[in-house]
Amino acid sequence: MAQTATTKNLPLAKAINESLRAALESDPKVLIMGEDVGKLGGVFRVTDGLQKDFGERRVVDTPLAESGIVGTAIGLALRGYRPVVEIQFDGFVFPAYDQIVTQLAKMHARSLGKVKLPVVVRIPYGGGIGAVEHHSESPEALFAHVPGLKIVSPSNASDAYWMMQQAIQSDDPVIFFEPKRRYWDKGEVNTESIPGPLHKARVVREGTALTLAAYGPMVKLCQEVADAAAEEGKSLEILDLRSVSPLDFDAIQASVEKTRRLVVVHEAPVFFGSGAEIAARITERCFYHLEAPVLRVGGYHAPYPPARLEEEYLPSLDRVLDAVDRALAY
Repeated sequence: MAQTATTKNLPLAKAINESLRAALESDPKVLIMGEDVGKLGGVFRVTDGLQKDFGERRVVDTPLAESGIVGTAIGLALRGYRPVVEIQFDGFVFPAYDQIVTQLAKMHARSLGKVKLPVVVRIPYGGGIGAVEHHSESPEALFAHVPGLKIVSPSNASDAYWMMQQAIQSDDPVIFFEPKRRYWDKGEVNTESIPGPLHKARVVREGTALTLAAYGPMVKLCQEVADAAAEEGKSLEILDLRSVSPLDFDAIQASVEKTRRLVVVHEAPVFFGSGAEIAARITERCFYHLEAPVLRVGGYHAPYPPARLEEEYLPSLDRVLDAVDRALAY
């Protein structure tokens, strides 16, 4: 695609930066808060330059206190603001877990719909960067289990830009999981053309033999798997789920009714992961269409390992291809 005035080739991190900038420009009630988001521009530089251009009252460097950051955002949302909170790394979110699940997620129901909490909690998540302990986790299923929270994760720069816009505009709290290993992957972003609804899955590659369903960092891996499978004459369909809660079960069902096989891929542990809910629901919906059990590929039910071992822990091309072969063998 040739670049135009409204189309840019951006790394995923820069796409989020430009989306945040657009939100700050269009709505004076939008605020950004977090550890080192201002002068430093965030540890991944996702908020680089925003405090310089919008000031310290719009882009706020907070103390190292995640519970306090989210609690403050809740108070601001109650006063009509739209805070965007950054949790510096996935493993740092747990001090704020109580605020998120007992206050942020519940206030709308507790007030019988009178109170809205338009808070976005940004969380860089997942592995693949060789980080130390508590810097490479995938806790999305913990939040997806909580009613009242929306959980999304973009896989590319265009979705990163638009899904952030849509998350900020939502009157419900959104947990926005950013695949940190994809921050530097570039893609075309049309800043005037919304690619689709926030919670709608998208077929990114048509296929006939089997569906690969993934979100966030694993969509690119699934594309590599489909390329490898194509060399052996196997036609795989790739479904980018984009949203973990709510899940677009209609899109998954439509794909599975065509291909009759499904493999779900995510970095998080397979045990009680989002893939388990997908497998159960699709088995219920598509029992008479499936020609093989729904298979899942993900992390192991163990603490995230040291950097030298993370490639053994994370789903790999070979592990996903093995699941594809097992499904096709039925």
